[in-house]
Amino acid sequence: MKHLRELAERALRGAVEPLIAFLTKHRVHPNTLSSLGFLITCSSGYFFHQHQVRTAGALILIGGIFDLFDGAVARRTGLASPFGAFYDSTLDRLSEIIVYLGLLSLYNNYYRVEQGDVAMIYVVMLAMAGSLMISYTRARAEALDIECSIGLMQRAERVLLIGLAAVLFGDQNGGIVLKVVLYTLAILTNLTVVQRIWWVYRNTRPEGQAVGRAVRRRPSERGPNT
Repeated sequence: MKHLRELAERALRGAVEPLIAFLTKHRVHPNTLSSLGFLITCSSGYFFHQHQVRTAGALILIGGIFDLFDGAVARRTGLASPFGAFYDSTLDRLSEIIVYLGLLSLYNNYYRVEQGDVAMIYVVMLAMAGSLMISYTRARAEALDIECSIGLMQRAERVLLIGLAAVLFGDQNGGIVLKVVLYTLAILTNLTVVQRIWWVYRNTRPEGQAVGRAVRRRPSERGPNT
């Protein structure tokens, strides 16, 4: 899965390389790109709320492309900074929460629960909790100087699955494809959290001294989000 993810990322980065070069040439600040990506992704939550599922999916995918822009532009322009890395990761978490809130509204049917899908509300909540905990476990592991990028359902996979399911299938047949994706996320994100807990346990002594490959990312580096 990791190899497939890297191949897909390289292919997509090659496709948008001319735009990255343009942004680099004009020294567009990476924090500006992070902010734009945040606003676009957040807008998808609104369109989920309005039951415009295909539009919401398209906006998620467009917003996700900015994850490629900001990191590459930051490195090439020399504008990478510790705050930039913090800012980018924080906005990613906030935008993800807003997307899930939009999905909650979609299945809650404008707060008329008797006409909505109560089961899906719990599924979305589980998927959101698992997604946030994936990021949290990596952050805590890196604070211990332990590399922790293992597991399925990192941010790129989550963006692609929700975005593609929404934009390609919309609410056809009761939105069954998007529902299957959300059930999958609810299960696999939380399994990834368990996998990362086990990984950190294996790479620490009982007293907490790391024994595995401890590779700490530099604070100014904008790496792939989880």
